[in-house]
Parts: sequence; structure tokens; C-alpha cells
Amino acid sequence: MTAIPLHFELPENLTATKFLKKLAKKIEVEITSQQYTIKSFYDSFDWRLYGADIVCEFNHSRITSQLNLINRKTGELIAQEKMQDIPAFSKDFPKGRLKTLLEQKLEMRALLPICQLPYEAYCINILNKDRKIVLRLQIDEHEFLTNTINLLPLKGYEKATKSISYLMKNIFCLKPIDSTVINSALKQQKRKAKDYSSKLTIKLKPEMPADEASIVIYRHLLQAMKVNEAGTIADTDSEFLHDFRVAVRRTRSGFSQIKNTLPAEVISQHADFFAWLGQITGLTRDMDVYLLSYKNYQQALPLSLREDIAPLQAFLKQKQQAAQKELAKKLKSPEYIKQLMAWEHYLNQPLPKKSKESNAKMSIKALADQRIWKVYIRLLKEANAISESTPAEALHDLRKTCKKLRYLMEFFQNLYPADEIKSLLKALKGFQTVLGDFQDYEVQELKIKQFSEEMMDNKTPSNTLLAMGVLVQYLDSMRCAARKDFAKQFALFKQAENKAVFKKLFAHKA
Repeated sequence: MTAIPLHFELPENLTATKFLKKLAKKIEVEITSQQYTIKSFYDSFDWRLYGADIVCEFNHSRITSQLNLINRKTGELIAQEKMQDIPAFSKDFPKGRLKTLLEQKLEMRALLPICQLPYEAYCINILNKDRKIVLRLQIDEHEFLTNTINLLPLKGYEKATKSISYLMKNIFCLKPIDSTVINSALKQQKRKAKDYSSKLTIKLKPEMPADEASIVIYRHLLQAMKVNEAGTIADTDSEFLHDFRVAVRRTRSGFSQIKNTLPAEVISQHADFFAWLGQITGLTRDMDVYLLSYKNYQQALPLSLREDIAPLQAFLKQKQQAAQKELAKKLKSPEYIKQLMAWEHYLNQPLPKKSKESNAKMSIKALADQRIWKVYIRLLKEANAISESTPAEALHDLRKTCKKLRYLMEFFQNLYPADEIKSLLKALKGFQTVLGDFQDYEVQELKIKQFSEEMMDNKTPSNTLLAMGVLVQYLDSMRCAARKDFAKQFALFKQAENKAVFKKLFAHKA
């Protein structure tokens, strides 16, 4: 069944006032308000709401202010809340459907203003012969965009909605439009939706020389660092630092894995800088992770101890703030700015027509085949050597190899059939998860013990230390469970079907 159009566009020469006069000749209308309003659109930096087909709009006027969540495709109002100010994080919203939805979609990300749209809002009631309200209309008269009419149906009056929609489309010949003006507002402000994503979308041509392709990859990663830099310094939310660090790690992995394409002296010169960036961002990220894990820590404890763990959260916040302050200082330092500019300057220089590097003029497809196959074979060898008695360090080394393989596959994924490379990446990520869990639980177990010792010196209540002891036991049990799950997950990854696809895609020329 075709959906009834609820949103229409007024012609450029037809103002709201003129249209209302025309409408009043056909049906009984009642103007309830006319007010100057500012519509502010909100989303996370990486467009999590838009990606879930949700538009978050805050309508602020002299009379009232309201936050609406709207289905981007149907125009349906999903949730709304009257409020004067918009909290940065979903956890700070009043309890209700709106908060629940935001928490599900945003997780740890901050809700940020994306763009604004001023307009004059006309609110109108449509009345039947008994002067009962059967439909509400809102006409939005914009200064720079096309004026729009929005039908707001009332339960029980579906026939009226259908009738007025027919009137708009077939009698007044108005053009039905999408439910929200967000894309028009973004375009007017020279932006577009989903203009940032943490996912790699690097477009390479198979025949491209490897040195040229390397530059394309490193430019993409540098841009990711730069767009996340301000949010990292301001500590807007924890994902800015996360994405900044991922771009740094990917760059370092490129240095070690996309071999002999750029001059060795250039790689050597900048490798130390990126290693330094990894080191200075580590402590803040660790504290972010512990704070993000705090709810899980609480849930892992018996009910009688959950309140006792609260001093740990305060302790972690204090350490995070101190680490963040030091990190911000370093990311604003002349040393950082100078070295980042030097790397950007190199990436913007023309490449030499001839190169001493052995792989510089090799096609990037051939080099990608070679490197991915070699690291895949190394991964299988390392994983096959692991038994129940193998030291934990071997699993940590294997996790690093998995990361190298994943980064290579992500760098070059557009060179291969999309379905097949995505399937392999999904399998690899599943295997990585168990290795990551094992290492994370091990590190967190050690760190909670260390924090207990530090907090003991600060005269922390004994019940808190007891709760932290129980938490350590829980983390240890989870570490052991991840270790036991290793064999199962590796078997899934190395199954014959995956091996065949790896061989088909990468081994033929490697």
C-alpha cells in the first residue's frame, strides 16, 4: 500500500499567507500560532542517528522549545521532549522513550549541533463541520530554502488526512517532498550528511603505482587525524581520541607493511613521530576505556557491592582528567604541530618519476596480493602453534598480526570483489574479538589491582576495596573464558571456505 504524502513544497512565488487564503476557500482553518523559530539539527560527529534513519531536530521559539526524533524516510514522529537545553550525552536526558533511543544509537558519542535553520512557523488546525480538529498543519516559511507544509495526522481521523493530502497534491498541485529539510539545510551551509566516517573508504585503481597509492592512503589517514584533533584536545567525547589513535596505528602499520614504496629515510624520519603519538595518547585512552566499562564493572558485582564501587569511578575520572590535560598540552605543542606539518608537506610533494625503492612502481594490486597473502600465512602459522599451555605473550603477538592483516585488507578492499572481501573481514574481526577480549581482561585485571593499591593509600573505604577484589575475580574468569574460546574462534576463521577465498583473492600472484 502506497504511503499517503504528508510533506509538500510550496512554489517560490507562493507565501504562507497567500496559501492560507487559498486553503481557507476550500476547508475551515484555524491559525493557532505564528512564531519565529530556529530549527537546530543534532547528531554525533560520525552521523549515528542519520545512519539509523533518525533526524534529531530542536525547535526553539519564544513560546516553547522541543526536541523531536523523526523517521528520516517516513516523517513519523518517533519521540519528543519539551526542553530548553540539549545535554551533550544521552545519559543526561530525562527518562523516557527519547532518552532510550538516543542511548541505543549514540552510545558514548556526544550529541552535537550540525546546522541551524531559521524559519517562520505557522501552526494551523483543520476543522470539520462540527468544528472538531481533524488534522494539524505546520507551514515553515524559510528565508533561503523552499517553504514547506507538513501534515500532522491525528489518531482516528485518517480519512481527513487522506483527503487533505489529496487536496494538496491534486487540487493545489503541490509537490510531495521528503519528510525533513535536513539535507537542504546542510547543502545551504555547504555540508552534506555523513561527511565523516571512521570506516576506511580509499579508492585505488589496480594498476596504480604502489608509491602513488601509498600517498593516497597516508593522506586519507592524515585527514582522519586532523578532523578528530580538535575533539581530542577538547575531550568532546571519547571517540575523537579513539579515531585519532586508529589513524595513527593504521599509519604505523602502513609504514611496516606497505614496504619499499616510499624512501626508507622518509619513513624512518616520520616513524618516530607516529610512535610518539601512540605513546602520548595511550594513558588517556586507557582511562576512557575504564570509564566506559564502569557500568559493566558495576553489573558484574553482587547487588550488595554495586554502590561500594562508586569511589573507583571518581578515581578513574580524576586520572582521566589529568591524562587528558597533559595530552591536550602535547597536541597543542610546537613539536607536534611542526612534525605534523612536515608529514603533510611531504605527502603533498610530487613523487619522483624514478625511485630507488624496489616496490615503488609495482602495481598496487600486485603488492596488495603479495602483502596480504604473506601476513595471512604468518597468522595461520602463529595461531596453529598456540596450545592451552602457550604463554599469553604469544596470543598478544597473534593479535598484532591480526591487526596488520586487517589494516592491509581495509587499505586495499576496493581492489577486490566487495562481497568476498567483506566476508573475510567479518571472519577476521570475529577472531580478533576473542584475542582482544583476552588481552583487555588481562590488562584490566592487572590495572584494577594497581588502582586498589593506589586507592588504599588514599584511605578508600574497605568495602570499596572488597568490591574491587570481587571485580578482579570476575575479570580473571572472563579472561579464562576468552582463552578457552580461542580454539573455537580460530576454527571458524580458518575453515575451508575462508581459506579458499583467501587463496582465490590473494595467492594467485603473491
